Amino acid sequence: MASATQKQEDPLLALGSTVKTVSALLDQLETVIKASPTTQKPPASDVNALFLVHDAAKLIRAHSTKLSLLIINTPFTPSAIVKVLRELAAGPLPSLGTAVELCGAHIYSEIMQGELQWRVRKVFSEFRVLLKEIPLDGKVLTDDQKKGTGKTVGKGSLASTGVLWQACDDLAALKNLGIAGVVVQKAEQYRDTLKDAIEELQEWGNESDDEDEDEDANTNDEADETIPNATQDEIDDFFGSTMHIPKDDPNKIRPRLELSLRRLKLIAVMFTAITKRRFKTLSSLTLSELSIGDYLLTEDKLTPPKSGSIIAPAYRVDASVDILRTITELADNLATAFYDLDAEAIDDGMEQCFSTSLKVTELLSQDWAGKDDAFTTWVSTEFQTFWP
Repeated sequence: MASATQKQEDPLLALGSTVKTVSALLDQLETVIKASPTTQKPPASDVNALFLVHDAAKLIRAHSTKLSLLIINTPFTPSAIVKVLRELAAGPLPSLGTAVELCGAHIYSEIMQGELQWRVRKVFSEFRVLLKEIPLDGKVLTDDQKKGTGKTVGKGSLASTGVLWQACDDLAALKNLGIAGVVVQKAEQYRDTLKDAIEELQEWGNESDDEDEDEDANTNDEADETIPNATQDEIDDFFGSTMHIPKDDPNKIRPRLELSLRRLKLIAVMFTAITKRRFKTLSSLTLSELSIGDYLLTEDKLTPPKSGSIIAPAYRVDASVDILRTITELADNLATAFYDLDAEAIDDGMEQCFSTSLKVTELLSQDWAGKDDAFTTWVSTEFQTFWP
């Protein structure tokens, strides 16, 4: 009798053990990803990391669908769940860890490396959530446990499966998106941020004009109804009211604003030109072509490489995108200086913003093969000549 009972318990014991094993595997894989430095050179391999994550993500998605159905439908079959989990542990899950190791910055760029790592971690995280949904008591999930209703803790197995599907789809999408697609997305994001800063700064300048007109329209009779100056100052400080350019403009803020806006708009055009003439053309390069040359192991990508050195396109990509990000931050600082009516900070901000923009044009002046093209001409004849 005891022997028969033991045999009935074996499938559940195997299920519990397998769940623990897969959970430990996820811990190990996540630790490896976190500990992997971005500058680490990957092992030599002909395997394309983006193709590998695509195939693995598709398999994880398919297996997660099976798991989701097995834990909600009767009869509950622990052996079938164990089979699915073991298949995942034997192939797709470790494959994602391998892809992370293969996706070295000096080949795929640090941007793609970081994006792939983030999406892999997302898949691991969401798969862990689904793993915890597996019932170890031999009973299928209740409606509340499936839908996350009632007293059930969490969002429910169906919602967890859907989130995992999306994470797998996002990871698989890197194959078609490619390095060019990821870099273009980053560049367009920074360009849009810069355009927002330009628009806000322009609106602020227009508000200053409107305020001057309103002050001219005020009559002496309204003076008695205004809030006392001391009280108004306290209100402005409390709500963080933005100062506007005074009518007499003793510090010459408005001429500085007009010049800065012209330059910032030209820089926004530069962002678009770089995206079109450089980043979108990355799709034509092979992985070996991306890694031809040196990948400088430095966190300071704002400092230009030594003249005459052959720099890998992967590094030029990372350095240029880092500079574009820095430009948006400097533009934001410049806007703050205008809002504070700080002429000295404005001059310093303009110099930093515009000198930094010249660095990225120097870095990307020639195409990925080191040859001049239409962008090279535009930089030398229209962009660089605009600066005094």
